[in-house]
Amino acid sequence: MGNRLTQIATRTGDDGTTGLGDNTRVSKHSGRPHAMGDVDELNSHLGLLLCEPLPQDVRELLVDVQHQLFNLGGELSIPGFELLKDDALLQLDNALAHYNAQLPRLQEFILPVGTRAAAQAHVCRTVARRAERMVVALEQAEAMRPAPRQYLNRLSDLMFVLARVLNRMQGGDDVYWKSERLKAQGEGGA
Repeated sequence: MGNRLTQIATRTGDDGTTGLGDNTRVSKHSGRPHAMGDVDELNSHLGLLLCEPLPQDVRELLVDVQHQLFNLGGELSIPGFELLKDDALLQLDNALAHYNAQLPRLQEFILPVGTRAAAQAHVCRTVARRAERMVVALEQAEAMRPAPRQYLNRLSDLMFVLARVLNRMQGGDDVYWKSERLKAQGEGGA
């Protein structure tokens, strides 16, 4: 996978280009660096979430997700290369089923609030959605495997579910949007 970093300040990007893992250089404004940057940002937000007190099973899952995001980023940085394996997607599907089974059905959209850990999980969800959109845009410009897009889609779903789980673990609950539809049904929003 290309050369390992031995020096950070190389000055090779001063011209507005960045090097990919296959030793080609592209504009920093092109689709690949945008997608790679969004995945990197997502991984950093997961790191911030990991600073919070979390149940051990959630912590272990998120640490593994960080490693998978490095694989995904590596795959994005080397056109035509496969680093993200099918079992990574299966892990997210299994985690979604496990944590979603613990939650009550939603009545309406919820606000991205609650505990600090839950709010940070919502930030991770939104950054995952942006990364997914960038990967979709990249797919429209060049041929790619569907795995990176699918992984980011499932991960954003998982972060939504984990935000709900984390709120409940600290005695909180979902905060429903005060929608006109609920008011009309006489349920009112929380």
